[in-house]
Amino acid sequence: MSILDHVWLGVLAVFHGPALFSLFGLPIPVALVMVLLGVVAGIIVGATPGLGGPMAMAISLPILISIFGFRPEALLPVMGFLVGVMKGATLGGAVPAILFNTPGTPDAYMTTLDGWPLARNGQAGKALRVAHASSVMGDSFSDLVLILCAPFLAVMVERFLDLPEKAALLILSLTFIAAVMGGSIGKGLISMGLGLLIAAIGTGQDFYPRLTLGMPSLAEGFSVVTVVLGVLVLGEVFKSLEDGLRDARSGSRPDTRPRGPQALTRADFGRILPYVCRSAVIGTVIGALPGIGSTLAATLGYTLGRARHARRGGSPAFGEGAIEGVAATEAANSAVSGANLIPVLSLGIPGNAAAVFLILAADSIGGFNPGPWVFRVPTTGSNPEMVVAFGLFTMMLVANLLNWTLGGAVMRASGIMARIPRSLLLPSVVLVTLTSLYVQAPEMMTLVVTLIFGVLGYLMRRLGISPLPFIIAFILASPLERAIRQAFAATGGDVWFLVNRPVSAMFLLLGVWVIVASLRRKSPR
Repeated sequence: MSILDHVWLGVLAVFHGPALFSLFGLPIPVALVMVLLGVVAGIIVGATPGLGGPMAMAISLPILISIFGFRPEALLPVMGFLVGVMKGATLGGAVPAILFNTPGTPDAYMTTLDGWPLARNGQAGKALRVAHASSVMGDSFSDLVLILCAPFLAVMVERFLDLPEKAALLILSLTFIAAVMGGSIGKGLISMGLGLLIAAIGTGQDFYPRLTLGMPSLAEGFSVVTVVLGVLVLGEVFKSLEDGLRDARSGSRPDTRPRGPQALTRADFGRILPYVCRSAVIGTVIGALPGIGSTLAATLGYTLGRARHARRGGSPAFGEGAIEGVAATEAANSAVSGANLIPVLSLGIPGNAAAVFLILAADSIGGFNPGPWVFRVPTTGSNPEMVVAFGLFTMMLVANLLNWTLGGAVMRASGIMARIPRSLLLPSVVLVTLTSLYVQAPEMMTLVVTLIFGVLGYLMRRLGISPLPFIIAFILASPLERAIRQAFAATGGDVWFLVNRPVSAMFLLLGVWVIVASLRRKSPR
């Protein structure tokens, strides 16, 4: 079968998969319904300060697996919901930033710079429409690049990289993620090293328990779901609760009632289109690099857009209610989401928290193992993993279509979510998180361990250590160990297998260069 046959099978798996119900005699596939529910839930979650797409994905994943089970047929519906949440949350994140000057995420801070002045001037509706159009255009461009580049990159990796090179590539990726995340290279390496250490607890590839301190309860190691929910979700909730208690807001809000026309005109589209195109490219390039994230993309898109706006003498200026500022930020921010799956599908390396949960879903259910082998065309028969990959691409395009058609209305209606006090919202998130985990693993020890990792995630945030290198290192520890063992055996027990091959040696040198460059860039002058 050719690659086009696999594309068609992936489309059919979404549109002709198991039906959830019938509407006027027409069967409605469960995968499409889950994408729709995910988009709506993602917009609502993104519009709620204190929450976010990764948090919603983490909470929903155990519930989805409990509902759909571990059958291969469950993979597309579960991943469809997660993809919908990922895209919807990116779109909804602009709501509190524009309406209430409350950025729910760091990258949404750039949206407040022009979104909030527009809201104070009675142009909140126009600002939301600009954010909606820019976000969906940037996201759509990024998805097209993903669909075109991921298979090509995967084929190149599979053809030219052997076991030593793949092991060195994993080391380079971990080093790169540690260097670009967090406040400093030292904190990033600490986070990465701690993730590798926690992952090493248990049996691993050996026949005897390791690092268990003689405790039988540690012999099987820690569940990935337990670690991810604890560090990423509960740690963030604990930190947000502390911030809310310390920074309780008081006082009245300015009058933001609508004044003047709120619709976007053709002239408005002409003004924002160059900024959207530039920021979409910026976000896609940055998103394709694992670990950098949308904050840098939003900042860079806004900064370059402001320079262009100033050269042209645009009015109002950036920071004073320019719709171009909202467009530049939202397009760059949203373009990261699709491109972040390029290293996931072509290399098996997650670059952000959303990608972590997609890999976790694939690993929990089975039937799909992200990596360069996904796009390998077999000589006979079909490659089921390639069919799933193109089914995933199809659901991403469907999610974009839903964002185009329904996203704007849901986005504007979700503004009320930003008024929910964090003191009521975040404890509810803790309860739902622990309940979803207990549904999948009904043991009290699982909840205790999750709370312990929640405290660890809180302490990491308090110390300025990003938890993302920890999570990605924890997930990649097993593939890294497996690749090193296989490469060591394939080279006849050569201890220098990583430096004897030119490509693997180049990857290691690049890792050293990344660390040295980060140290020089961040060292005091």
